[in-house]
Amino acid sequence: MPETFYITTAIDYTNSAPHIGHAYEKILADVIARYHRLKGEQVFFLTGVDQHGQKVQQSAAKEGVPPAEFVKGVTQKFVDLWEKLDVKYDEWAATTDERHKRVVQGMLQRLFDEKQIYKDKQAGHYSIRQEQFLTDRERGPNGEFGPEWGQVEFREEENYYFKLNDHKEWLLRYIDNRKDAVIPDFRQLELRNAVEKLSGDLCISRPKSRLDWGIELPFDKDFVTYVWFDALSNYISFAGYDPTIDNYEAQPKEFRDRWSKDTLQVIGKDILIPAHGIYWLIMLHSLGFPNDQIPQLLVHGWWNLGGAKMSKSAGNVVDPELLVEKYGAEALRYYLMNDIVVGGDADFSEERLVTRFNTDLANTLGNLVNRTLNMAHRYREGKVSQVSLVEKNHRECQLLGLTEVHGFEEAFEGGAPKYPSLKPYSVDDAVHHIQAFCFHVNRFVDLEAPWKLAKESPESERLTAVLYTLAESVRVIAILISPVLPKAAHGIFDQLNWKMEPELSGKEERFHLDDAKWGGLPDGHVVGKPVPLFPRIEL
Repeated sequence: MPETFYITTAIDYTNSAPHIGHAYEKILADVIARYHRLKGEQVFFLTGVDQHGQKVQQSAAKEGVPPAEFVKGVTQKFVDLWEKLDVKYDEWAATTDERHKRVVQGMLQRLFDEKQIYKDKQAGHYSIRQEQFLTDRERGPNGEFGPEWGQVEFREEENYYFKLNDHKEWLLRYIDNRKDAVIPDFRQLELRNAVEKLSGDLCISRPKSRLDWGIELPFDKDFVTYVWFDALSNYISFAGYDPTIDNYEAQPKEFRDRWSKDTLQVIGKDILIPAHGIYWLIMLHSLGFPNDQIPQLLVHGWWNLGGAKMSKSAGNVVDPELLVEKYGAEALRYYLMNDIVVGGDADFSEERLVTRFNTDLANTLGNLVNRTLNMAHRYREGKVSQVSLVEKNHRECQLLGLTEVHGFEEAFEGGAPKYPSLKPYSVDDAVHHIQAFCFHVNRFVDLEAPWKLAKESPESERLTAVLYTLAESVRVIAILISPVLPKAAHGIFDQLNWKMEPELSGKEERFHLDDAKWGGLPDGHVVGKPVPLFPRIEL
């Protein structure tokens, strides 16, 4: 098996229903995964659910059902939503899975045997929401713990601790030596500042006397694993990691093929510090992962509403399932990938979702496909023939930003026009480039006015060349949009009568970035009839 691009998202907490932030994160990861498949790369895309913890146990008790039954119902909501949003993952991580339990217990036993885990008694303030003990560093200027910690109570209990602080200097050196450890770079600076303040070790257990919904410690049956130590481990447990092997190079080939130097983890900004940026990276280091096998963290921002963070308590949560039912998955995928810069925050606007759909998809792309196929049938009975646009007139070249007189062909030298590599995962930038290309093709139609050419000289080579240029441009656009709008891309190929083999129907293998070069449609190819791809949304 060749080396694989491994992408994973933070697993969703099963104590609440999915919201728009969950949808954004999964679609972002799905688009990146589809882009790498588009390039012909092997991809392993993991996502899933975090099912353990005190809050889950409490929520299940309130509903009068066992925790396992409670999380099963919530988990199904996530599974159903990702299917509706066309999120195509390769493996589903559920922390109640026996595979996962074996890996977590194996890791804990190894670290315990290596004396990186010890038992101690702690007394202090405990955040029920975050399920962790707090220190004076978490107090605000007024000496109080902020609302982000929820209910805080004083506790005294015996627990097991992981020697987090022993790895502080390593983590600082790692962050300093790898400039793209965290994307965007300002998040890396935030992480480094947090590591500088690190003191003390990490409590990695909870007594069964107050919490029994968790993975039991292999060396003490009276305790279960702290939820973060459990949940974070899913990234390797479902990729084939063997915790009994302390040498990375000796790990199973399946794991080494998946977990490569290009491993990318997509997370929200709220769980960078301390969970992923400190706990997780130190956990991997303590298990013997070399520096070049530490994953890159892509940290996205939040979708706010009216400038305020969405939350159940504030009553301003946007339900993505309702949006899908109302506008369709393609509309939501496009809006979420277009209207936020990866790493930043954005205000969610249903009105803007509709505007973007009508403007960019219905008016610009959908109209382009419709008029292209209609004109091909009206003027050439659906047949397009390869004729180059070589003229002394530079009008179209100037409008398209080209320097030569060969029409669109010149733009495709070296690949598709201005299509970015998606690094550092600027999906919004890629979408904007595709928008610009669609706009220029529409301007080209207006400039050439095929309807005028047909009146002046119905059989002219100029008209033939214009029609081929349009059909070929639409074919390329379908390839470029396929990671963001997979159903629309298939719809365009279907209407072009292109790659119609039954075994390719509806499958990603139908699209290849290498095919986004000029001249793919053969001479004499017959296109199909147009069917509206993006019917306008009328409010």
